[in-house]
Amino acid sequence: MKPSKSFVKKEQKKTYNWLIIACFMLSMLLLSFIKTSFCPAPSSPDNEDKDTAGATKPLCDTTGRRSSTCDVEGDVRIHGSSGTIVFSAAGDDQQQQQQWKIKPYARKHDPVASANIKEWSLKPFAGAGAGGLPNCTKTHDVPAVVFSIGGFTGNFFHDFTDILVPLFTTARQFDGDVQFIVSDVKSWWIGKFKLILGRLSKRELIDAGDEEGRDAVHCFRRVIIGPMFHKELGIDSAKSPKGYSIADFRTLLRDSFGLRRKTVAEIDAERPGQRPRLLIISRKRSRAFVNAHGMEEMARSIGYDVVSAEPGMATDIAKFARLVNSADVMVGVHGAGLTNMVFLPDKAVVIQVIPLGGLEYLARDSFKEPALEMDLHYLEYVLREDESTLSDVYPKDHPVIKDPMSVHKKGWDALKEVYLDKQNVKPHLGRLREKFMEALKLLQQQQQHD
Repeated sequence: MKPSKSFVKKEQKKTYNWLIIACFMLSMLLLSFIKTSFCPAPSSPDNEDKDTAGATKPLCDTTGRRSSTCDVEGDVRIHGSSGTIVFSAAGDDQQQQQQWKIKPYARKHDPVASANIKEWSLKPFAGAGAGGLPNCTKTHDVPAVVFSIGGFTGNFFHDFTDILVPLFTTARQFDGDVQFIVSDVKSWWIGKFKLILGRLSKRELIDAGDEEGRDAVHCFRRVIIGPMFHKELGIDSAKSPKGYSIADFRTLLRDSFGLRRKTVAEIDAERPGQRPRLLIISRKRSRAFVNAHGMEEMARSIGYDVVSAEPGMATDIAKFARLVNSADVMVGVHGAGLTNMVFLPDKAVVIQVIPLGGLEYLARDSFKEPALEMDLHYLEYVLREDESTLSDVYPKDHPVIKDPMSVHKKGWDALKEVYLDKQNVKPHLGRLREKFMEALKLLQQQQQHD
């Protein structure tokens, strides 16, 4: 039988539809091939940050717990006396019109520290003479790092954790080819740490508040405002430029002060064949060892060469750093003096004496965790009630003795006044002897391992 005309027409229409679908699919495949082969990929977020003039929008990280940092590239101009940093901006992009205020010190939420830190303004400008700054008076061929030495400078712990470690984290990547611009300058502080600063920057630092250069406009291709803080006396190598760690910082300290020993396995040339050295960090004003003489005699009786020294009395940091580096064990009450552990050789032992008052969390954050990251052995001695002079002042059932958290609830000032400023310590020599013996065993194990 011959097919009907209607059947033929239906078959022809079906075939025609399939041809259209096939052509559409081939066209899509062809377009996809052309796009993949010949069209550039979409811009990455990094590329999107660049404007048509070749300048870069400032990248400001204000999410840090302790520090805010801006890293600006392009045409960047610094007017130190007014605390103004401007960068070239093109177009009407709203983000390019954003302005920032930043205090370049790693304790941004502390009102006491921030009160004496100069605030810097970071903003865009369309060009010199168009609402921006006058022409450059000096153009630099290296990047700049802007930081403050106000805040709590003068306290050895804060000198390191608030300034020197963050400055190393930020500036070490430039291998000395970087210009420091400093606000809130204290000349005595610069002199004190000049050996470290000289290792980080080969150039004489610029005082942002210098009256002689108050009209100067310094121009750079890159400026970092505010050193990067990661943690107390520490560096997160995953976040650090070029993966620097606290071990690299300690290497820089050894180079800066000419420290002989990298590890306890290395014998001090000035003390060949000597017994292990115990350094007692002494204090005079608060948290002092009441029975320091008895501690020294006990330590000598079990085999230590004992030295007592107060860091606050040292006018020459390099000299005190060499003394610390000669030690195998260092013991001290919780406080700024323990910061000197940065100069100890690797695998040395740090013994932190924790005063009465529920201060274990401070001890952990300030010195325990940093010590372990510095490849040091860490021990701690927690005072009992009768080992604190507070037990001579307050009755046994007083909240200061029995309920330290009730004092903590009153705030930092109350805690500091009672447990840090008005307390001295008198550890039991029998208990302390056990810690000193434990430290000796750690040293012996280390020698056997090496």
